Amino acid sequence: MEEKRSSMRMSLSAQLLIKNMTDGSAKEEEVEIEVLDVSKTGVGFICDRPLEIGAVYETNLKIWTDEVIHAFLKVVRIEQTKEERYVCGTIFIGLPEMNAKRIEVYDMLKRMEAGNLE
Repeated sequence: MEEKRSSMRMSLSAQLLIKNMTDGSAKEEEVEIEVLDVSKTGVGFICDRPLEIGAVYETNLKIWTDEVIHAFLKVVRIEQTKEERYVCGTIFIGLPEMNAKRIEVYDMLKRMEAGNLE
């Protein structure tokens, strides 16, 4: 997937609880995903079923501090893999500033660790 973010990406191991907010009849369900990266602007992950581009999903993202960030994600791109899985790129919708700062601080620490703080 081509890099389109201006923020540095970071990897997390996490589960997302997803609810399609654009489908009123959709029920909240836990979807098995593999989080590839997260930045203060969005989340990239792989899942076994396709999501809808443009759809907004409610999520609970467990971050590196074991805290849970409640957020809304809008799907902006999906690529199907040869293994019939889906690489999804999403952006945060209305992420509270406090949660964006948590991600930003972690980003800064990771860049310091890697010697890339500019």
